[in-house]
Amino acid sequence: MPLLLPSGTTLVAATHNPGKAKELVALLDGRFDILSAGALGLPEPDETESTFVGNALLKARHAAERSGKIAIADDSGLSVAALDGAPGIFSARWAGPSKDFAEAMAKVEERILETGSDDRSAWFTSALAVAWPGGPSVVVEGVVHGTLVFPGRGTRGFGYDPIFVPEGHDKTFGEMDPAQKDAISHRALAFAKLKAALFD
Repeated sequence: MPLLLPSGTTLVAATHNPGKAKELVALLDGRFDILSAGALGLPEPDETESTFVGNALLKARHAAERSGKIAIADDSGLSVAALDGAPGIFSARWAGPSKDFAEAMAKVEERILETGSDDRSAWFTSALAVAWPGGPSVVVEGVVHGTLVFPGRGTRGFGYDPIFVPEGHDKTFGEMDPAQKDAISHRALAFAKLKAALFD
């Protein structure tokens, strides 16, 4: 089967989050030229789907149609067992309009304490979608399980990384070297599936 995405292709990363754009570039092994939707001034679509996969597809298709280029989008979030899977697809919204994840992490801790539960298990999900302008799309999903810690630890990564310790490790994503996180994260697992589908 021929490569669907030859190296050197320019891709639009459908994100306005500089941390996420940087992580996408690293995970793609530098094989593509990446432009971010934020840098191109593309508007952010309303995320109206009820799943990570649905929202990733919606964002990729939106960026592909607006830019006329192949677009890649990620929809990811933290799901907490004690909160019946919340914040889930609303993970970014819990950070408010200013995208203040310190506020979002405090809200997670507060909500768990309100439940009275001792369960600190949680999981990160990443759905990745690639869409061609007016054409086909491919979507995959990766999940990593772990435990929450409060207060958060580490200043690396972004989002909820400082409170999440992946299974089999004693450091939070916020404490890990980026290369270590990129080897085991939900996004890395999704990328492995995407590479198998489109590059290998």
